[in-house]
Amino acid sequence: MFQLFSRFSRVVQARLHGWRLPLAVFVLVFVTSWPAMALVEGVDSDIVAPSNYWWYFVVTAATVGYGDLFPVTAAGHVVGVYVIIGGIVTLTLLFTRLADYLQSVRSRRLKGVEELELTDHVVVLGYFPGRTERITAELAAEGRSRVALCAWEDVPEDPMPERTEVSFVRGDLSHADVLARANVAAARCVVIDGRDDNETLAMAVAAHHAAPDVHKVAALRDLDRRDNLRYVGAQIACVQWHMPYLITEEALDPGLTEVYGDLMSSHGHGNTYSLRLPEGHRLGTFGDCQVRFGQAFGATVLALRGPDGLTVSPAWDTPVADGTTLYYVGRRRVDAREVLAAR
Repeated sequence: MFQLFSRFSRVVQARLHGWRLPLAVFVLVFVTSWPAMALVEGVDSDIVAPSNYWWYFVVTAATVGYGDLFPVTAAGHVVGVYVIIGGIVTLTLLFTRLADYLQSVRSRRLKGVEELELTDHVVVLGYFPGRTERITAELAAEGRSRVALCAWEDVPEDPMPERTEVSFVRGDLSHADVLARANVAAARCVVIDGRDDNETLAMAVAAHHAAPDVHKVAALRDLDRRDNLRYVGAQIACVQWHMPYLITEEALDPGLTEVYGDLMSSHGHGNTYSLRLPEGHRLGTFGDCQVRFGQAFGATVLALRGPDGLTVSPAWDTPVADGTTLYYVGRRRVDAREVLAAR
């Protein structure tokens, strides 16, 4: 019987793969041990009754052995040993397949060939050592976003395997298959960070085709190339490549780069100015400054510089003394005499 089992195992192992092999061994031991047990114990024995033998077989093969059913003959003990060995072989094969499966899944994830099941995430197309780590850290800070990092084929494995909030995809970043594996269509935002502006344009075309309604941020070395991206999608935000912090801000809060651009442009809807408060201004707190500048001049105060230095967006009850400098956004410069005259 053991010789038969050994020969069967070799044949089956050569032909069966995966989870079918432990199942085949389990079934073989069951169908051979039952008639063998009936032969040596007798057909009238309780242990070979159809309602009992399956229970005896399971607890014996699992090496649990409750002892409620057991063979009484020496030959029956041999059959019981056969069941135990078959159970051990089955469990060994089962756990081996399980370990191989888990290792295969981990290997596929490390190599970036798995299809991600993320939604409302940020897809980062492009990988640059150090730079991309900083970008993904800011994107995923405080659990705000899951990140799907897509790298080129020259990146053999996940460069950030310890970051559980970052998933990895590898391949041609302008190919539809890579974008599908990153589930771009279900993303909140796509950050396009190519090796040059031509590649960024090609990746933007592919990303816009895959997900036309998803917000996209493109990092450009030459911002004059943004006109080319406008042909792809009018709402694609273009950010200077050398300012990665703006990339993350635009990805998390769409429209910020447009606000910054308007503030920094002399032809924008508002410019930034400063004003040193004169004596007798009668503005007790930063909140008073906001109200006065908003009502009288249509301006917004951003920060102040007092004895303790610069404070951006201070609390409304922050006191403002004579000589405090205010920094504000407005359509024109406000004169100190207008502040004194305003009520």
